Amino acid sequence: MSEGKMSVSIDFGTTFSGVAYGSSRIAGGSIQQILRWPGSSETFRKVPTCLLYDEEGIVRAWGLEANNTRVVPGYYKCEWFKLFLEPRTLRDESALDPRLPSLPVRKKPIDVIIDFLHHLWEYAKERITAEIGAVADLDSADVLLTVPAAWDAKGCDMMREAALVAGLVHSAHANDIYWRDRLRIITETEAAAIHCVHLTDLHKLKVGQTFMICDAGGGTVDLAVYKIIGDLQGLEIAEVCARSGANCGSLFLDLRFRALVQTLLAEHPAHLDPPSLVSFMHEFSETDKLQFQGANDDGKLPNVMFNFNCFNVEDPDDPTVGLVNGELSIPGNLIRRQVFDPVVEEVLALIEEQARRVKHRIDALLLVGGFSASNYLFHRVEEKFRSTIKVIARPDDADTATVRGGAKYGLAQRPLVSSIIAPRAYMVKVKLPAEPEDLLKRPAYVVRNNAGMPSCENRLQYLVAKGAILRKGQKIRTKFCKFSQTPQDRTFVATLYTSDSDEIMRYTDEAEATELCKWTVDLGVLPSFQDNANILRPQGFYTDFELALELDSAEVRGILLYDGQEWVRAVFDFLS
Repeated sequence: MSEGKMSVSIDFGTTFSGVAYGSSRIAGGSIQQILRWPGSSETFRKVPTCLLYDEEGIVRAWGLEANNTRVVPGYYKCEWFKLFLEPRTLRDESALDPRLPSLPVRKKPIDVIIDFLHHLWEYAKERITAEIGAVADLDSADVLLTVPAAWDAKGCDMMREAALVAGLVHSAHANDIYWRDRLRIITETEAAAIHCVHLTDLHKLKVGQTFMICDAGGGTVDLAVYKIIGDLQGLEIAEVCARSGANCGSLFLDLRFRALVQTLLAEHPAHLDPPSLVSFMHEFSETDKLQFQGANDDGKLPNVMFNFNCFNVEDPDDPTVGLVNGELSIPGNLIRRQVFDPVVEEVLALIEEQARRVKHRIDALLLVGGFSASNYLFHRVEEKFRSTIKVIARPDDADTATVRGGAKYGLAQRPLVSSIIAPRAYMVKVKLPAEPEDLLKRPAYVVRNNAGMPSCENRLQYLVAKGAILRKGQKIRTKFCKFSQTPQDRTFVATLYTSDSDEIMRYTDEAEATELCKWTVDLGVLPSFQDNANILRPQGFYTDFELALELDSAEVRGILLYDGQEWVRAVFDFLS
């Protein structure tokens, strides 16, 4: 790391958020975490992602103070707002989970995110400055903000804009014109992977081995598969296939528990007012949620009863629904069936589907995130996958793997997760000079052009082969030329195909080749087209240009290039 370089990592989570930082000036470059937060004299590795607004939309409290404040009329407690940027929700608002709380009047999701990041960052600066005794390093620090692995570019861009407005980076001096570049968006699984691969006692990973990160957090569970392609000294990790994820984090245990309580106490409304439900959910979340064992609580052994104190003292007894002396007693097997199993089964299905997509051996499955601390979840994962995955493990600090890995990522001399292994092949339909193989295999596709030369239609030209190792941000370019008879003939249609096969496809009609999309490109935006269109050319004119393909683990994009400059961009394929 360079002298004095500082890295600050923010794990902005659905239910909890954390901040970690590192610098060559602090503790020999080791990663530190903020542990003290407003509203408590105790230490916490994370703070609730929570805001309290008044009726004017002004933030009155955040974090622990907001979470612990009883809401009075006219005030709004905002939680779980990160889920508003989930990809499916951004594409279709009806996909938003109806159980999520509504936002205050006149507040959009991005406004709430800006408010929270601003308050978190302002406090973090105070704590870090007190620790390092100087503000200079912090003013020029790299700030890494983590996002779920399954987010696409739209969600990441919105998060980046929110972070800039919240003031996470700013110009450190008059000539600091690239200050925005100090804000870096990385995925939570990338950060967790960096943290985990350094824990060699945990899994003994070697070069060439593949591991899956399962980041089970409060709102989302995200999966990504990585392969070590550099040695552990010059560490380099490549993403093996598309990321995946779903809204099945530990928050949804809370929501299902609330629904169970409402069902059990349907005839006892004194225990279903908002303070009572909050009390039940808080007790479940703080004690039983992570300690729940499942096997010992579901009837296989003498059944365990879980007792929850009632907030209201009236109506204390109804043994038929479990109300006894002001406590609600719920059988462990009922909690397992109604609360845990539906959510855990969804996590298991995600892991199974991700493993299927990789199509080769996974050497280790590493669980991180707050939900991974659930004993029942970890037991079920081990039970289902121990016959196919040699190592299933979670670090002791699983809940902070993302924030600590993010800070470590920022201190690295070079990008640590800098490559992606293409999960499938991408091709474009072209017309090429006919070869003897074409005359033999597809004679119907062979036609003669104006010059009398034979050419073969419906050929496939590979842009990216399945399994190809690409640098992140790398543009795979292909040159094209279009003949336009008139200035109105300004569109070029590129037909894209994809294939999950390892075999090389030659023609569009081969069974493994699937048409992905037709991309209609408007060449009228290009200066060369405009110059030719403004000159009367009865014989028509040609336009040279490039089309490029760009992959990351969330989506595949097409780019129109001319003279090295980007003119048009479109998303072809969502991989998550």
